[in-house]
Amino acid sequence: MNLPLLVGVLVVKTLVVFVVFLTTIAYVVLMERKVLGFLQFRYGPNRVGPWGLLQPLADAIKLIFKEDFTPPSANRVLFVLAPMIVGLTAFLPLAAIPFADKILPDQITIYGQTLDLTVASLNRGVIADVNIGILYIFAVAGMAVYGAVIGGWASNNKYSLLGGLRLSAQMISYELALGLSIIGVLMLAGSLSLVKIVEAQKDMWFIVYQPLGFILFLTAAFAECARTPFDLIECENELVAGYQTEYSSMKWGLLMMGEYGHVVIASALTTTLYLGGWYGPYLPPVVWFLLKTFAVIFFFIWVRGTFPRFRFDQLMYLGWKVMLPLALVNILITGVAMLYF
Repeated sequence: MNLPLLVGVLVVKTLVVFVVFLTTIAYVVLMERKVLGFLQFRYGPNRVGPWGLLQPLADAIKLIFKEDFTPPSANRVLFVLAPMIVGLTAFLPLAAIPFADKILPDQITIYGQTLDLTVASLNRGVIADVNIGILYIFAVAGMAVYGAVIGGWASNNKYSLLGGLRLSAQMISYELALGLSIIGVLMLAGSLSLVKIVEAQKDMWFIVYQPLGFILFLTAAFAECARTPFDLIECENELVAGYQTEYSSMKWGLLMMGEYGHVVIASALTTTLYLGGWYGPYLPPVVWFLLKTFAVIFFFIWVRGTFPRFRFDQLMYLGWKVMLPLALVNILITGVAMLYF
């Protein structure tokens, strides 16, 4: 085993996935603006490049050259740290999400050296095939709330602080339902590994066996990503812009990258847990994975352009009084079905 070459293969695969993920985030923003424009009978971005396809590049250049303002009364260290936490927690879960069965052969030869890529599953379409992948993703993604709360408090702005506190209350409420909603999937797959969960759906997607779990998971994912109708943390009519009110330039850009990165991760996780992952006829596995993921992303956007946001008391009531009991009922039904059928 040539360890440096194996590490090199892992680094290259990680960089490719990272670049694709960043590009996806940029064009999901453009996709949202285009789809919302269509839903609201108006034009989306259509000036920069053909059909507006270079708009993400223009937005990035604009953010880089905008004034980077820090409020004089803000806690400067935490004010800068918060966007980094939000951005980092959006990227780290990507390591455990499988996007294809195999992307490389079991063995390759480089400079006369034969490498066994089955070591650490380097031939698989996943950066790290860990046997507790779903726990890793939930643990890392749940840290994003720290970035929002710290950013809201460090801004020394009451609207920002209220936005951060709302997010913390929302996360506590919906993370319980989110975690419990996937227990049925874990019971059916018999594993916490996302690769094994996808392989367990080779013959039938888990959305067929877990329709209630799928609805609960997707609803909780909307709340976890603070998307409409659960975007109470940044509602303009109450909080101006929420926890990111005082941010500008690339700090604000990092916060937005984190938000849309979480949407992409939530959509990819929905595909992995309930929609059969990379499985599908005729097309390559990675294409099926991307098609399903973008279908879920489109649903996120569709809901944003369709439904108004809840009141905060309605948000909390739904999380504690409706979704949490239904998630427990789903576990009970799954257990009884597995026992008798």
